[in-house]
Amino acid sequence: MRVAPRVGVLTFPGSLDDRDALRAVRLAGAEAVPLWHGEKWLSDVVAVVLPGGFSYGDYLRAGAIARFSPAMASVIDGARNGMPVLGICNGFQVLCEAHLLPGALIRNDHRKFVCRDQQLRIENNRTDWTSGYEENQQIVVPLKNGEGGYVADRATLDELEAEGRVVARYVGDNPNGSYRDIAGITNAEGNVVGLMPHPEHAVEDLTGPSTDGLAFFTSVLQKLVGTPA
Repeated sequence: MRVAPRVGVLTFPGSLDDRDALRAVRLAGAEAVPLWHGEKWLSDVVAVVLPGGFSYGDYLRAGAIARFSPAMASVIDGARNGMPVLGICNGFQVLCEAHLLPGALIRNDHRKFVCRDQQLRIENNRTDWTSGYEENQQIVVPLKNGEGGYVADRATLDELEAEGRVVARYVGDNPNGSYRDIAGITNAEGNVVGLMPHPEHAVEDLTGPSTDGLAFFTSVLQKLVGTPA
């Protein structure tokens, strides 16, 4: 009997989408493991999700304090050694603050919180978290952020484009002023992905606008144990 891989979801003070991420992990077929920011060790998990929310109240900068939590030291070490890590919304901000991904997320250009179903185009389906999609597949998942504008200097943006590291782009109106309509990026190795929209809110027909987000979570299972995405 095959044992389901253990995928952790890290909770910080102020996280609010951690339970949704745990549910998405379970629906994908993995064992969902709650992780606490104050614990240094990661309970033998083989992948980690950093969920959305307002870690530490977004004081100082979004994700800036969470980056120094004890658990993040193990996340950073694991990511640099190939462990799959997905940062969603606030988790994306934490990954940028931890320098696991380049650039930063700043306040939306219209200075308002945005919450809507958002169309995306998956441009890189070669990462640990997106292999279950077709290249250039368009999906719909919820988006909700106040500091969701992805920014980086031109050299970094050109490097991301040249290396195919833009994972997803907004289709239609840009909801937050992200440079080059970028909704998500990956590191060079493809094991660390940051995404501003929320795939964990689009994993079942009952609650989501679609089930389009589930493939983020089944993709990592394909990477870990070879199950179909």
